[in-house]
Amino acid sequence: MKWLTVLTAIIIILTFSSIFAQEKPTGREIFDRSIDATRLAGVEATSTMTIIDSKGRERVRKIAQVTKLYDNGDTEKKLVRFLAPADVKGTGLLTYDYLKKDDDMWLYMPALRKTRRIISSEKAKNFMGSEFSYADMTPPNADDFDFKVLGEKNVNGTDCWQLEIIPKNDDIADENGFSKRISFIGKDDYVIRKAIYYDLDGSLYKELNVNKIVLLDPKNKKYRLMDLIMVNKQNDRKSILKVDEIKFNPDVKDEYFTTRYLERE
Repeated sequence: MKWLTVLTAIIIILTFSSIFAQEKPTGREIFDRSIDATRLAGVEATSTMTIIDSKGRERVRKIAQVTKLYDNGDTEKKLVRFLAPADVKGTGLLTYDYLKKDDDMWLYMPALRKTRRIISSEKAKNFMGSEFSYADMTPPNADDFDFKVLGEKNVNGTDCWQLEIIPKNDDIADENGFSKRISFIGKDDYVIRKAIYYDLDGSLYKELNVNKIVLLDPKNKKYRLMDLIMVNKQNDRKSILKVDEIKFNPDVKDEYFTTRYLERE
């Protein structure tokens, strides 16, 4: 009967190993869930962006933002408009963030009284002089990247998945402005806490830290990032984005998400 006991033990071990293996998500699953965790039905917010150069000099900008989901959540439309100071007041960025295809972006510059589309080759450029790029303004298309779970790490008290994200080809890398990104995603809520970017040559480039998040839609477990800092490790510049006021509002007006409204001053 001893052989039966050993066989039973082996079966139990294999069964639990299979269960644990099934519970551990793949890199792609972690990424998809991290995007979904911050896609809310509708949001209105005002924020402060502080841009700090290598000598510690600051430029402060006030921003209003609205977002809303369409197409059963497959499309998130977002309008960002600068309120102050005077030299950027009225400047706006309208984005259509699609889960299954390349995003659309339009930038309005009041001085030129003209709206222009942001093309793919421009998305790696800095947004309005900050260390956030146009590509950082919306999540990337998951199909353009390969994902690998490197392990687990605690980030400021939160247990996170350590996720490696690599563009599938040079064109995608050029468009997004990095050759590799390591993201730290909360294991319980799937909200990003930190990201490390490497430039096209493979050198350390930027580091994003998320200092505060809020559960804005408890019913659907949807979160919003409230305090972010992006540090450029190559030129010692950094940009801080803090949300001052925020409201969950699924009934945000549809007219906000048009180029016609974008050009309204």
